[in-house]
Amino acid sequence: MKVLLLGATGLLGHNVLLRLVDEGHQVRALVRCAEGLKLKDLCEVREGSPLDYEVLWEAAAGCDAVINCAGTTDMSLRRYDDYLPVNRDLCRLLVRLVEEEGIGTLVHTSTVNTIGYGIVHKYAHERIPMWEPFLSSYYASSKREGEDIILEAAKRLDDRHIIVINPGYLLGPWDVKPSSGRMLLAGYRKPVMIAPWGGKAFVHVQDVAQAVVSALTRGTHGRRYIAANRRGCITIRDLYKLQAKIYGYGQWVIVPPDWLVRAAGWVGDALRAVGLKTELSTSNVKQLLVHEFYDGSLAADELGMPATPIEEAIKDFHQWRKENT
Repeated sequence: MKVLLLGATGLLGHNVLLRLVDEGHQVRALVRCAEGLKLKDLCEVREGSPLDYEVLWEAAAGCDAVINCAGTTDMSLRRYDDYLPVNRDLCRLLVRLVEEEGIGTLVHTSTVNTIGYGIVHKYAHERIPMWEPFLSSYYASSKREGEDIILEAAKRLDDRHIIVINPGYLLGPWDVKPSSGRMLLAGYRKPVMIAPWGGKAFVHVQDVAQAVVSALTRGTHGRRYIAANRRGCITIRDLYKLQAKIYGYGQWVIVPPDWLVRAAGWVGDALRAVGLKTELSTSNVKQLLVHEFYDGSLAADELGMPATPIEEAIKDFHQWRKENT
């Protein structure tokens, strides 16, 4: 299958590209700047903005499928409109592309935070509606708008194969920036670490890449799939304790009271109000106080998504950085 890949320069995008090539697909990557793509020798590269429909149309020529891993994830952006071009408007262009050019398959990656989160012993599934604090998150809300556009199109285009993947918190190799791996680096080999009492659905990025590529030919048209597994649903505190255990160093992990975490958010709001760039905000810190625990059994059953232990994701992240930075 010939596949157009968007977002190939990101953590998930690099891993999806590797998986596509491993499974024998031909890949054309549309990127804004080829310098950001570390695996350019494995695919055909086109430079340009995917938000330019003519560029997108030319890149998709001759392709059987499109995989969209693109997304604006910068949590320091202060305006909702800053997230919309890539997270929402690109989805409109992809629907237009699929409709007008007869492309049969579209796999769109969103985020697990467009789905209401669960708690310990009561993991969330795909049918639970999104709720706070993610309704107040510019990132999550913009991704939900894009996801809704894709799913609404799937209802009309019942002769196509359109799938939405909702990944958990990705960890693993090819975290070039790094992005989500910054959470690991923040506590790596530090004697003392502060960790809010929240939890996330940590997942090996290669498992998610497998689910994305499998969705080209598997899964149910018009369905969402949580790309996470219960083994990775742990608190941030436990993530740091696990990392310290793997690498054999002592670390005192302090869990601050929730009111203090919220106070840090208020400080961030004040800094943003005077024009300073920071990821601290009331909305962002509230996300660190909830347990984002999800059940990815549907992706395991229908897409064959593996459930690699999160220890391996931590090891693979650090090993890749050791060899490539």
